[in-house]
Amino acid sequence: MTAEQAFLYIARSRADPQVQRSAFLREGFTMSRRCELTGVGPMIGHNVSHSNIKTKRRFLPALAPASLQSDALGQTFQLKISNAARRTLDFRGGLDVFLVKARDEQLSPRALKIKRQLKAKLAEAAA
Repeated sequence: MTAEQAFLYIARSRADPQVQRSAFLREGFTMSRRCELTGVGPMIGHNVSHSNIKTKRRFLPALAPASLQSDALGQTFQLKISNAARRTLDFRGGLDVFLVKARDEQLSPRALKIKRQLKAKLAEAAA
C-alpha cells in the first residue's frame, strides 16, 4: 500500500465505516476470515463462566476452500466460503444463480470479477 492509498483509506474510514469496508474490498485488498460470497466475518461475544464472569471472545466463521463450477463460463473457481454459503449454493442451484442474485457489497473482489464475467456472458448469449 502506497502512502497515498493509506491516506485515502484513513480519510474514508473516518468518514463512514460502510464506505470504508466496501472501498477497501474494491481496491483489491483481501480480508482474512471472511466468506467471499456472503461476506460473513468474525463476530464478538462473551465467554460466560459458571460464576457469570464475562470475558471477550471472537466467533470465527466456518470457512473452507471450495472448488465451484460455473456452468455458463465453463470454468472452476477456487473460493474460500463458509459452510452456510455452500448449503445456500446447493439450495439455489449453483454458483451462477447465486452470483446473479447476490448484492455487490457482500462479494469479495474475486467474486465480483466472476459476476461481471458471468453477466457479460449471459448478455452475449441473450443478444
